[in-house]
Amino acid sequence: MPMLKIFVGTMYGGALDVAEQVKPLFEDAGYEVAIFDQPTLDDLVGSPTDLALFCVSTTGSGDLPGNIVPFVRDLEEQSPGLPELRYGLIALGDSSYGETFCGGGRHLDALLEGQGARRLGERLEVDAMETFMADDEALPWVEAWIDAQQLKVA
Repeated sequence: MPMLKIFVGTMYGGALDVAEQVKPLFEDAGYEVAIFDQPTLDDLVGSPTDLALFCVSTTGSGDLPGNIVPFVRDLEEQSPGLPELRYGLIALGDSSYGETFCGGGRHLDALLEGQGARRLGERLEVDAMETFMADDEALPWVEAWIDAQQLKVA
């Protein structure tokens, strides 16, 4: 059974809630799923990762939440190269913050691409100004993403 790893960057739990809500969709598609709410770089590169999903909120002025900062710092410093990694990204933000909207997710996305990882499809950006519960937007997006990227293995 292929492994899907969900990496969470969250301040108040919204991104973790999204991860927990979408987990059964991937299990139904035939994946073993692990959620990392205190992710380390070793969680990504230390064992096989067939597919990754990053659920990342934005804090402050486009910053990453504290729980994912060590992961990102190690990714920047160690520059492991990730040409085999296929991933999706759900970014949570608030458009009232203007140009820093979804800044945490956008930064991580650019960093992963810079390491040679391949994002499958478009990044989902959930705007708290329009969507009260992020999973209301994330669940249908994940269903469509699994279909569009032909990720079903079961």
